[in-house]
Amino acid sequence: MSVITRFAPSPTGFLHIGGARTALFNWLFSKANNGKFLLRIEDTDRERSTQEAVDAIIGDLKWLKIDWDNGIVMQFSRSKHYAEVAEQLLDTGFAYRCYLSAEEIQRVREKDPYIKIESPWRDGKKEASLGIKPTIRLKVDKHSQTTVEDQIRGSVTISNNELDDMILLRSDGTPTYMLAVVVDDYDMHITHVIRGDDHFTNTFRQQQIIKALSWPTPVYAHVPLIHGLDGTKLSKRHGALRIDAYKQAGYLPEAICNYLLRLGWGSGNLEIITKEEASKLFTLEGLNEAPARFDYEKLNFLNAHYISKKSDADLIKLLKFDSEIGQKKVEKAISDLKIRVNTLVELQELADLYSKKKDPMDNKSQEIINSLDKSILIDIKGALEELINWETVEIKRALEELATKSNLSNGKMMQIMRASVVGSFRGPGIYKTMAILGKEEVMNRICT
Repeated sequence: MSVITRFAPSPTGFLHIGGARTALFNWLFSKANNGKFLLRIEDTDRERSTQEAVDAIIGDLKWLKIDWDNGIVMQFSRSKHYAEVAEQLLDTGFAYRCYLSAEEIQRVREKDPYIKIESPWRDGKKEASLGIKPTIRLKVDKHSQTTVEDQIRGSVTISNNELDDMILLRSDGTPTYMLAVVVDDYDMHITHVIRGDDHFTNTFRQQQIIKALSWPTPVYAHVPLIHGLDGTKLSKRHGALRIDAYKQAGYLPEAICNYLLRLGWGSGNLEIITKEEASKLFTLEGLNEAPARFDYEKLNFLNAHYISKKSDADLIKLLKFDSEIGQKKVEKAISDLKIRVNTLVELQELADLYSKKKDPMDNKSQEIINSLDKSILIDIKGALEELINWETVEIKRALEELATKSNLSNGKMMQIMRASVVGSFRGPGIYKTMAILGKEEVMNRICT
């Protein structure tokens, strides 16, 4: 059997961390089995679906380098076909027309939101209601059971009495999610459905449609949802942000993929693993049964690793510069900078120390400068002015000699220089920083 998986987001919102993980797992499983990974946009909810969300989802998948085979299937464009399948179910007796109005259903649900709607038109004993456009409902076999064989949960059986006669086609002729997803998966020859655990109960209903149509049942794997570190449902405070927010926060796509991979799947003790490497190892058996917990510290650790391993040239392309001179200075420092940060935002901030004029001092720097006898700054500028070779070694030698003469420790001298030249205690060694900045820039930054 040739493996075909799919990712089917709804463009009623943007791609979040859970959806990205679902897409990644489907992509990995298809690659591990030399199969295909397809993309379907489930846009039948016309009131809530937006083109902005469609474009953002596609853009985020491309940023994560999760590519798909064939073109993108847009669900709404297939509405006529769903209606044809609903009619087929009517013809074979597995569905019926229901004339309950939306208002009637609403009144029943207001009394009991969990009640199963019992249509008086189910057994054909009541005539059609004139002037009301009917819905088409599936006629569930109430005297049998439905079993879902799930690759993570195992075998789960329920009585069909727990299921209602769900609507397949609304009164305006538009399909419901339940019908559309079954038809799409069949037409796209989907063999494995890997999705979030929140879809598990839907599977029992969808299998009713599959059985009525005598279609093959795909293999299901419902992945436990992601929780926060406190064990509660993932929210924005835990990290349930849209993928673009992580991009703007300075995370690399390879770090995001590596982290998502470890949120619910494992292969031995591997922590650092690219999705290309994982595509050779990924199995459904490796998926965890327990919910994963989102941990920013682990994400930062992975992101720092991937930044440090990225080539200097590639990192320079990801930064912004006000001038070519500033970029040249950062190019000299980038190998030191990249091993000191967790995100690209932090890297940009350090790069700005070289490429832009000094920002206002932080509190610690201001305290150091305020406590100084200003004559020491005059002496520092004098010692530096005499230097012919503006190199790290010469700068360090000159300032350490001055420290000895001034009864200062070398550590204190470095603090003074970092406070006066950079205004911050972040970044690589101050003497190397001064060498890269250049003599003129350093002299201008030391305020006497």
